[in-house]
Amino acid sequence: QVQLAESGGGLVQAGGSLRLSCAASGGTISIHNMGWFRQAPGKEREFVAAIWWSSGRTTYADSVKGRFTISRDGAKNTVYLQMNSLKPEDTAVYYCAARAVTMTQYDSWGQGTQVTVSS
Repeated sequence: QVQLAESGGGLVQAGGSLRLSCAASGGTISIHNMGWFRQAPGKEREFVAAIWWSSGRTTYADSVKGRFTISRDGAKNTVYLQMNSLKPEDTAVYYCAARAVTMTQYDSWGQGTQVTVSS
């Protein structure tokens, strides 16, 4: 497993932007892809976006397409989530996750960072 540390959450008004960062350390050579998930109060955790480490291919949840962009910096072992046109319903704890090449699901998780969008 790799260690993941998120940063960049905070409070923003609707229509604003935030950029989340997720720094990976330890065993990063084994990463197949990384993703962002979120969990709002009283709701289940949901997928937001993912990026394949070698190819850079990305995929997004329909609810964030056109507003959020996931990217990576291989030299820094860091994944970013640029969030634009934020809505109150984007309010949640955002988690970074990594999937190793030998695994079929995400096996490393960060501690989460709070994003709050006020109306």
